Amino acid sequence: MNSAKSFLGKNVNLHLKDGAVIVNVQLTGIRKNDFGKGSLVDYVPYGNRKSACVPLRNIAWAELLNLSLLQTAG
Repeated sequence: MNSAKSFLGKNVNLHLKDGAVIVNVQLTGIRKNDFGKGSLVDYVPYGNRKSACVPLRNIAWAELLNLSLLQTAG
């Protein structure tokens, strides 16, 4: 939980325990699940305004992104 809080407001790649990767998202919040057990991580995909969430227990690790490396000169 504390590790997840350190990534709030930052752009990351979320690596899930099933091997999937959610690429280039900004973590916007952490909240309790509506059913009382567990926590949900809210995120917004880059270039989008719609929020989505994933259970915290499904996240294996988060990879911090440096957006200045991703920008192209144009």
